[in-house]
Amino acid sequence: MSRVLDGTGPRSEPEGDGTARTDRSGPMDLRLVPPALAAWATAALTVDAPGAWTAVTAVVCLAAGVLLLSVRRPGRADGAGRAETDPPTDDAAGAPRAASTGSTVPGTSVTWSAVTWSAVMGMAGTRPAVTGTAVPGRAVPRQCRRAERTRGTQRTHRTRWVERARWAERVRWVRARFGWARAAVAAVLLCAAAAAASAWLHGADVRRGPVPELARRFATVTAEVELSGDPRLSRPHVRGDHAAPVAVLARAEVRSVEEADGRRALTRTPVLLIVDPDVPAPEESAVGSRSSGPPPDRAGQGGPAGRAAWLGLLPSTRLRVAGRLAPALAGGDRTAAVLRVRGRPEPRIVAGPSGPQRLAGRLRTGLREATEELPGDARALLPGLVVGDTSRITPELDHAFEETDLAHTLAVSGSNLTVLLALLIGPPGLAQRAERRGLAPRLGLSLRATALLAGALTLGFVVVCRPDPSVLRAAACGAVALLALATGRRRSLVPALATAVLLLVLYDPWLARGYGFVLSVLATGALLVLAPGWSEALRRRGVGPRLAEALAAAAAAQVVCAPVVAVLSARVSLVAVPCNLLAEVAVAPATVLGFAALATAPVAMPVAEVLAWCASWPARWIAGVARTGAALPGAGVDWPGSWQGALALALVTVAVVLAGRRLLRHPAWCGLLGVLLVLLITRPAPLTRVITGWPPPGWRFAMCDVGQGDATVLAAGDGAGVVVDAGPDPALVDDCLRRLGITRVPLLVLTHFHADHVAGLPGVLRGRAVAAIETTTFAEPAEQAEFVRREAAERHIPVTTAVAGEERRTGPLTWRVLWPPPSPRPLPPAQPPPPPSPPPSPSQSPRVPPIGQGVGAGWEPEGPNDASVALLVRTGGLRLLLLGDLEPPAQQALVRSPMAAELAGVDVLKVAHHGSAYQEPELLRLAAPRVALVSAGVGNPYGHPAPATVAALRAGGTVVLRTDRDGALAVTGTGGRNGRMGVVRED
Repeated sequence: MSRVLDGTGPRSEPEGDGTARTDRSGPMDLRLVPPALAAWATAALTVDAPGAWTAVTAVVCLAAGVLLLSVRRPGRADGAGRAETDPPTDDAAGAPRAASTGSTVPGTSVTWSAVTWSAVMGMAGTRPAVTGTAVPGRAVPRQCRRAERTRGTQRTHRTRWVERARWAERVRWVRARFGWARAAVAAVLLCAAAAAASAWLHGADVRRGPVPELARRFATVTAEVELSGDPRLSRPHVRGDHAAPVAVLARAEVRSVEEADGRRALTRTPVLLIVDPDVPAPEESAVGSRSSGPPPDRAGQGGPAGRAAWLGLLPSTRLRVAGRLAPALAGGDRTAAVLRVRGRPEPRIVAGPSGPQRLAGRLRTGLREATEELPGDARALLPGLVVGDTSRITPELDHAFEETDLAHTLAVSGSNLTVLLALLIGPPGLAQRAERRGLAPRLGLSLRATALLAGALTLGFVVVCRPDPSVLRAAACGAVALLALATGRRRSLVPALATAVLLLVLYDPWLARGYGFVLSVLATGALLVLAPGWSEALRRRGVGPRLAEALAAAAAAQVVCAPVVAVLSARVSLVAVPCNLLAEVAVAPATVLGFAALATAPVAMPVAEVLAWCASWPARWIAGVARTGAALPGAGVDWPGSWQGALALALVTVAVVLAGRRLLRHPAWCGLLGVLLVLLITRPAPLTRVITGWPPPGWRFAMCDVGQGDATVLAAGDGAGVVVDAGPDPALVDDCLRRLGITRVPLLVLTHFHADHVAGLPGVLRGRAVAAIETTTFAEPAEQAEFVRREAAERHIPVTTAVAGEERRTGPLTWRVLWPPPSPRPLPPAQPPPPPSPPPSPSQSPRVPPIGQGVGAGWEPEGPNDASVALLVRTGGLRLLLLGDLEPPAQQALVRSPMAAELAGVDVLKVAHHGSAYQEPELLRLAAPRVALVSAGVGNPYGHPAPATVAALRAGGTVVLRTDRDGALAVTGTGGRNGRMGVVRED
């Protein structure tokens, strides 16, 4: 392994301003890259493989590597190779030994000793000299002919020897040129063997012990567990018409497990704890403290108080819990089983966290307290930027960061540590010079003291941010960046990165399967290999040094990481590079000020609050960049979320990069492509409508494709629309409204509080001006009703309730509320109440009948569906009947109401409850719609829409369209007998 592969490696020299100037004259040392990649691949393939296969892989690779190193190199032994290439002697030529001693060949008088080597080989064109007594007659010619034959034979031998010599010379040249390959292959095999051995040991932790078998039996156990990570909340998601309860999740190790029959076993098995909302807070014990703060009030037991107590637990805390084991839903990770904690017997803390974890907990708690009074985005974002605490990040903000590929700023990464170390040692290229900058020389620290302080800072970073695999990965990658800052020799950084990868994979083979690890290594490698060359190319074209480095770094990281991101999100961001460039200028000040607030909070909270307030400005800038970029209509494009899709994206990226190198020579073409890219991202509504045909001109009503849920829009003017229901997914409804060009919502009607109608509310509110929200009077389910009130209060949007008989008008729209009647269970006011809104215009003021004069007065609904808001809408001569999720009892009451006559012969019917089988036939016959629209999800488990409902509608001459087959739908035209109405599908 003594050879350095030829390559284009960068070398940095400092410029006058302290920036690094790239010199690409030196070769790039790639010797450690193959062993690191081999260890990475081996760990990824064997960490969850059967133990026997992993052991065999380790033994075979080890034996092959040792064998390669032990075999003596050809040509190094004494006399080796000489027999192949040296000119042969007489003995080697096969001449009879008798000739060498002067004896004669029988039947002749010619001695072979007289035939010299040169004569036999025919050199200089001489004939062999014949000595001795001549034999009379034909004896001499016969002897000459024999000598000629012998000479021909020797010529053949000489030709063979020359060819052998030539091949031997070539072999020697190849060995001299590629002699390093044997050692390199041996190193690859040995690293693969080490990775397989480490994977076998770590995989055994998941397979050994009684826990896996108990999980397969779904056994109920009492276990003593030690937390190995910070507890977190599960992602909210909709299951049917209800939102799944948000649980507390925590990774832990089972140290002992006791079965129902009293058998107890010691083990060390990784599990995932699931704590449901009704589980009480863990009981304190006298042996340890739960967290760095005061003990919580356990009077609330479960619910929010219990959830807060569980979220406050620190890693290394030991608990005794009872629960049921179950197999892990997804294989291929370090979880051997899932332990769902039960409330009886109550969980109990048996040992508090370790000292370093308590110190880290106090620091993190101090940072949260210092940021408590900051504006919303800064309050949520700053702890994430500093220590990776994302507990305050809302789903809406998280979605914005994902759409713009800024999610890496919310996780602890090597860039966090790099910023701190750069503050300590100064700009790159000057760290080892007398004119070095940064805080270290100003404090009078020597190079050795600076290195020790940097190491201590790195250790503190790991402790505060938790020694989780992601933090260790960040520390290793940050150390690579530290090497760049300290030496300015980027040529040695690729071996440093390979060494970091190798050590991390050997330390924790599960990292080899983590997407975060893949993205970190790819991004760091791109910054080291691609970015310097691209930066140099930009400088040659007149771009400033700092801007060139920033552009090259952002582009290189995006190009390399985009295929992996596409696998994770099935989407390619088109705004990632500009958003990262704009956010990068604020990351460093936010990180430095945030860490300053973290360090000062335990000793001087007022100072920490001032520092946090200063850090809030760059934090709000980053959040604004993410929100603005995500709000652009063309922020991203859908892409196949598979490894085949990743390969296709990689090929497309390579083609674009190669084409871009040629286009840089033609500024006009570059400008034209830049304009096209801007149009693709911004997607002006008139241009989009011309190209895609969506939304169709003059559309009146649109039904969004949001899966198993409802979200519809009534056109209310240029860029305005009345939205009825928000669907189950914020991203889907936001995308639908964005494609429709809706930027203003005069009124958002939520027909009832089931999750498949209200969970997408943040998507409707995202980047749009919503004037008011109107809901049903039946506030069930309570948690979803509270969710709506909370979202509205945060944005100061007034919330009202709809009552049968109410009439409204906005723009070309007029509508009447048909249902529900006044209910004895009204929606309670939001807390805190929103500020008073300006009074609506006369055209928008609702006309509400007196209580008791509406339909169904005093009627009590049996459930949320029966309390759905039903609307009769008129627009452009069309009459639309929107029934929400009304069940047959409410539909029957509607048929018997005084307003039943107005329902006859509508143009469009939004079929109730996603087209379920529970419909009132009399209402369907009365409405007799020309078109019926059904919102249902593909492959939904409820069988919506029901075949019987579809058949009943079609029997009356109704055209039935459904979103699970037809996608988003838009109604156009006018109503009446002579009206022409059409329905357009979105392609």
